[in-house]
Parts: sequence; C-alpha cells; structure tokens
Amino acid sequence: MADINDGEKSTAPTTTANMSSKKKELLTSALKRTSECDVSVRVGEVSFSLHKFPLVSKCGYIRKLVSESTDDEISVIELPDVPGGAEAFELAAKFCYGINFEISTENIAMLRCVSEYLLMTEEYAIGNLVGRTDAYLNEVALKSLAGAVSVLHTAESFLPIAEKVKLVSRCIDAIAYMTCKDSQFCLSGRSDSGNESLSSSAVYQTKPIVDWWAEDLTVLRIDTFQRALIAMMARGFKQYALGPILMLYAQKSLRGLETFGKGRKKIEPRQEHEKRVVLETIVSLLPREKNTMSVSFLSMLLRAAKNLETTVACQLDLEKRMGLQLAQAVLDDLLIPSYSFTGDTLLDVDTVQRIMMNYLECHMDRNHLSFNADDEYASPPLSDLERVGKLMENYLAEIATDRNLSVSKFIGIAELIPEQSRITEDGMYRAVDIYLKAHPGLSDMEKKKVCSVMDCQKLSREACAHAAQNDRLPVQTVVQVLYYEQQRLRDVMDGSLIGGESSVLPSKGNNLYSTDIHHHVPDELSILRRQNEELKMELLKLKMKLKEIETSTMKATTSSPMGNISISSDKPPLPRKSFINSVSKRLGKLSPFGVTPQNPKARAKPAKDRRHSIS
Repeated sequence: MADINDGEKSTAPTTTANMSSKKKELLTSALKRTSECDVSVRVGEVSFSLHKFPLVSKCGYIRKLVSESTDDEISVIELPDVPGGAEAFELAAKFCYGINFEISTENIAMLRCVSEYLLMTEEYAIGNLVGRTDAYLNEVALKSLAGAVSVLHTAESFLPIAEKVKLVSRCIDAIAYMTCKDSQFCLSGRSDSGNESLSSSAVYQTKPIVDWWAEDLTVLRIDTFQRALIAMMARGFKQYALGPILMLYAQKSLRGLETFGKGRKKIEPRQEHEKRVVLETIVSLLPREKNTMSVSFLSMLLRAAKNLETTVACQLDLEKRMGLQLAQAVLDDLLIPSYSFTGDTLLDVDTVQRIMMNYLECHMDRNHLSFNADDEYASPPLSDLERVGKLMENYLAEIATDRNLSVSKFIGIAELIPEQSRITEDGMYRAVDIYLKAHPGLSDMEKKKVCSVMDCQKLSREACAHAAQNDRLPVQTVVQVLYYEQQRLRDVMDGSLIGGESSVLPSKGNNLYSTDIHHHVPDELSILRRQNEELKMELLKLKMKLKEIETSTMKATTSSPMGNISISSDKPPLPRKSFINSVSKRLGKLSPFGVTPQNPKARAKPAKDRRHSIS
C-alpha cells in the first residue's frame, strides 16, 4: 500500500500536510456542506458539494466544463459514467484537496481509470494522479504475479477505459513474463525450438504438475483468461502444460451443470450463454498433443457440451480427442446421457459410435504409416486394440438393457468392434444374450441378425455350454455352436492320438482354445469324452425338438382350410429345404455319434408290390 499526500496547500480549510484522523473526518464532512462550497458535482445519484479551485487545478475534464460553460457562476456539474462511480470520484476529490488515502492492488485499477476520465495528467499539474498511479503499477502492483492478477481481475470491471489506458495489456504481459520466467514448461529461447518435439513427447511419461499460480488465474473472465494464456504461449510456454490450468478453470466455471443425469438442469438463459462461451473457449485452447488431457475430463466436457448445446464443431472436436485416447477410457467415460426428449435411448449411442469410428480411423492411419514410413515408427500395440474391444463389449452389454435400443443401432455398434481385438466371443455373446433377454418381442429374423454379430467358433467352452441350453437364441445359432464345439473337441482328441502323450499340436483354427489343453491331454481325455457325450445328448434332444416342430406343422397344415386336398397316407410330404436341414444332413454325414444313419430313401418309399396290391 502507498499513501497519497500531495504536499501542496489548497483552499480547503484546516488542511495540512500531516493530518490527524480526527481532522480527516472533519474535512470529509466539510466537503459535503453546501454552505461553504461553490459547486455541486453529481456522480450518478450522489451529489458532492466542493470548491471549484482545487478541482479545476488538477482535473482537466472539469476545467474544460467550467471554461466552456456560458454561465459564469456554474454551480452544478454533471459527471455521467464515471469509472468506479461515486467511490472513485471521492478518492479523486481527496487527491485534489491533498488528503491522504491508501493505494492498494484492490483500488489501483479504479484510480487509474478515473484519473484518465477526469484528465488528471501532468499537463494540468505536476505529480498528478495519472503519474502517481502509473508509478505504483510499475514499482509495486506489477512486480508480483498475485498483484498483477488482482489488478487485472479488478480492471475487468472498468472496460473499455481500462483497455484505453493499456492497463489490461500491461497486466497480461506481466503475468506472461512472470509465469514463464521460472517455469519448467517454458522454452528458454529460439534455440530450444528444435527440441520441442522431444519435450512434447515427454508428456506421455511425465505429466505437468499444476503450478501454485494456476489457481489465481481462475478468477479471471474467460476472454481475459484466454488472452493471458495466448501471451504465455507467445513467450514460449509449452501448450501441453496448459492442460492442468484449463482443467482448474473448467471445473470452477462449469460448476453446477448436470453432466451425469438424464435431462437438463434449468439455469438462467444469460448464465447458460456465459457457460457456453466458456466451454467453447476452453475447447479451443486444449493442447493438440496426445495424452495431455485425461479421457474422463474430455468426457466431462463433452457431456457439458451436449447439455449446453454448443456448436457442432466443438462437440466433434471433443469426440475426436476421445477417439484418439479411447484405449485409456473406462466404461463410465462412455456412458454419456442423451439430452434429447424424443423418447429415444437413455444413453447417447450415436456419439459413442462416432468416437469409435474416430479411433478406427486413427488406427488405420497408423497402420498405413507403419508400412510406408521409417522403421522407427511403430503401430500401436495389440493390447490397445484388445483393451478397446473389451471396453466396447462392456458398453454394448450396458446399453443392451435399454428397451428403446433398436436392432440396427445394436448391430452398428457391434460391427465397429475389430475382430482382431476379440480373442474370444464371450463378451459379445454376453451382450447378445442381454439384448435378447431385454427385447423378448423380437422376430426370428431380428434374432438372427443380432446373433450374426458374434463368431460361434471363438466361444469358450463355458460360453458354448451356456449357449447350448439358452432358449433365447435362435435354433440355427445353437446348432452352429454345437457343431463347432464338437468339431473342436474332435480335432483336439485327434491331435492327442497322433502326437502321443507328450504333446499335442493343435490345428491353426483351434489354437485359441486348445493352448491350455495339450499340456495335460492324458489327464483331460476323460473330461473331453464326457463333455462330448453331453453334447451328443444335447444334439439328439435338439433333433427331437425339430421333429416335433415338423409334426406340429404338418398337423396345422392338415387342419387348415387348404387341408381338403388329398394327401396320400403312405407318402409323407417333402421336407422344406432350410438351413436346419442342411446342417442336419452335414451332421449326419459326419456321423459324430458313431451311429449309422438310416437311408431316407428306403424309409420314404414303400414296397411297390404292396402299394399296387389288389388284395
């Protein structure tokens, strides 16, 4: 703080260089007494009774008003739009009367603006208020980061005159200089630009730590905050290190938004507009380097963008960023609520679909570069693909319970999951089973489409055992599961007999399942035989069910109005050609149960001599 004391004698009574507090109070009250003053200054709704001479001697604006007035004895002066209002003018009037008062970082911006408005420059008096405030800014306020931020925050209330006197730009330059002076995330000079790529890649291993001053910047208005960050980057501050600062600002400014529940939380239109501008500005400032922002933070921003209905470009930018880092996401990051009130799904499935497409495009581009670029470039490891595949399977199982989820949307999400990312189809089978359970009214054709997204050959033994007894699955899918499981077990057993007890070499198509079997084949042969017998029984039961269905179909056809057509009792109807019949014929040819199938022709054609017998 600093004390203002002009040191000059003025016409105010009982005014000296060193006043006691009691005399100050007496003088302040004297300023308001109209009986001893010759002019009344109105600032808004407040009226000040003062003397012309001390005001005219230091205020160029008031001097011009008095000199240009046609009335020689002007008694009322109107001062509209004074920066800081009556409080600021009272301090300026005290300065004109030579009364001491304290200058601090809280009122320096107000004093600098009101002194500019009243034209209290060196042209009208030496050591005027403009010079005093500039000296305090240069020597005290802008010497510390906290002081510069405080002055800048206060100056936001005095725009545009604060911009006119370059108070805002001076504070921003001081902030940028002090933050970059000792920061580890600032380039020292132009010579370090060659190592920028190396330093930016180091963010993947060591993420920037939030500096102590980051919390101070969150009090600024969004436009001022943006200018401060741009000035910092112009001085060499690395962009990826802005991530923690942006996170702090977003968490503070977007507080109160409903980003996890269904529907929008009602807020005032003006406040909603302000938050929308804040969010769009933060997204535009996000670092372009990968892995600088957590996926959970990006998901929070995307939820807020959906809630506030930001621009499409803003939402697509966040979706693309999430797609680039999808391998780091968890299931909660993808559970974005749908804010549309059209009776659609509870979760925003279309947004997640676009995020997954962005990930696949990035993965394809990397694979393309890995074949055409230098050997130093490596494609992302397979573990990332497996992690994303597992994540999307869990997401598919999560949204499968939604009764409003259509078959086309379910299949659209499922088809985006790369096959190479799925070691087994257990996760996909779980999602399909949940969807069929939550949608019991699906037709057979729709069930077939849903089940077509999984590969029955890649189901584990536990999943196959469950699918064989699952009544919700279509019959064709159950037949496929039983067929592939039996073929896999036969291949394993054949391999064990050929390779002996020491080792078994599974075929290429079955190595995903038999890796843990061939180590102890002699010990597990009995288990495999037992499971094979169980599968045989299940297949026999399935064939029995098929025969019952065919029999009931024949009876329904006979009892129908078209049943008056004569059908020979000794000539059964021709079976319909379907996928079930074709699979059954293939299974019969393979003779998996060791039973020789009967000749259908011999069973279908009776003896000619009996058919045409007269007796």
